[in-house]
This record gives sequence, structure tokens and C-alpha cells, in this order.
Amino acid sequence: MKGVEGMTAAPGGIPEEVAAELRAMKREQSRSAHLAGSDDFAEQLAWRRLTAEHGDRLERIMERYGWPTEAGAGEEAATGAWLVAQHADRQLGLQRRALRLLERAVADGGASPRHLAFLRDRVAVNEGRPQIYGTQIAGVRDGAPVPWPCADPDPVRVDALRAEVGIAPFAEHTARHAPGGTR
Repeated sequence: MKGVEGMTAAPGGIPEEVAAELRAMKREQSRSAHLAGSDDFAEQLAWRRLTAEHGDRLERIMERYGWPTEAGAGEEAATGAWLVAQHADRQLGLQRRALRLLERAVADGGASPRHLAFLRDRVAVNEGRPQIYGTQIAGVRDGAPVPWPCADPDPVRVDALRAEVGIAPFAEHTARHAPGGTR
């Protein structure tokens, strides 16, 4: 199937070349995420530049094609789009736009409710609001992960919300962020 400008299209209309870019961005961000919290300022800067570059590219992709859904771009590329939006902390306008498009895609059954929950929390934290699902960790203090505040302080209710979208219970999630935990 031919898409925009003669490019081969993935099922659903996103050109395969664009889907391949999203898959590559996913791999690059996954490999480089440790730089975000590095003690080396040059590594932190490299992370910021990478996420900004990827965020700018995702903005252009969303402008042209909308949200890259699993059906339209493939599961790995759709995950790549979400990961780029998730890490675009210095591009709040991009995150808000991605959130709106992702909300529509989830409502239409074309995207992951789990991804939506993580992005909702990320945008809320970046806007200075409490998160809903407790997915965002502020840091580690005295060896224990410290989450950003949740709108509902009851961990049982937060875990119920998490379960609805396929996220592990809060205690399991935070254990992964403890020193020596597996992310």
C-alpha cells in the first residue's frame, strides 16, 4: 500500500518509514533513559537534547498523521510514540497534544489504556497537579522511592484504578524504582 509521498504504508495508513522511525526512537530512548538521572551534567544534557529532538519529530508526525495507533503503525511504533511523549517533559504543549490524541485513540480501541494512564499522570505532575494512577516517581530518599502526590491518598483505590488499565499494584511499581530494583 502506498501512503504519503509514495512511501510504503503500514496497515492503517502510517508510512512504514515513519513507523520505523518511531521504533528506532523507542529503542534509543530505552537505551538512554539512564542518562536522565545521571550525576554527569553532560549526560543529562545529552538526554534533554535527545528527548527534545524526538519530541519535535513526534510533533510533526502527529500533525501529519494523528496519533500512531497500534493498527496504524504497529505495536512497537505506537509504544515508541508514547515513550517519546512521556519523556518530553520540557515540551508540555507536545505532551498535552499527545494526551488529547491518545485519549481519542484509546476511546476508539486503537491504543493502550496503560499508556494513557502513564501519560495522564506525567502531564498532571508536569502541570503541578496530583497524579491519578501513581505512576510517577519523584525520586529516591533514604533508599525508598518517593512518588509524586496522588489525587486519592487511599492506596487501595489507587491500585484498583491501576488494575483497570493493566498497571501493577503501586508497591510493585515503586519496588522497581528502589536502588537495585528492575525497571
